[in-house]
Amino acid sequence: MFRPKIPTMPTPTGHVTPPAVVEPTTVVPAAQVSQPAPVASAPAPARPTVQLTPGTALAFVGGGTAVVLVVGAVLVSMLLAVAITGVSVAVCAVVLRSLLASETKRR
Repeated sequence: MFRPKIPTMPTPTGHVTPPAVVEPTTVVPAAQVSQPAPVASAPAPARPTVQLTPGTALAFVGGGTAVVLVVGAVLVSMLLAVAITGVSVAVCAVVLRSLLASETKRR
């Protein structure tokens, strides 16, 4: 009853074919084609510039503040939950100790 049952590997039902053999081929270089001369154009900027307006800066500050407040509220509530649980366990321990001590005094 308590012995583990080890599963057995099922036997394959289909016919397995070996993988196909790949034969190497020769590489033939293409004929050289001359590239046309590049046309001078305005250089593209390396990265796009981001314009930070006062409105977007205010939105970023407001969003960051909201995130900090929400995370802080969650962490404080978790800390309070742990503290309340610890206090209730301590009170239960004191009550049980008192009950057990009074039980031994009566006998």
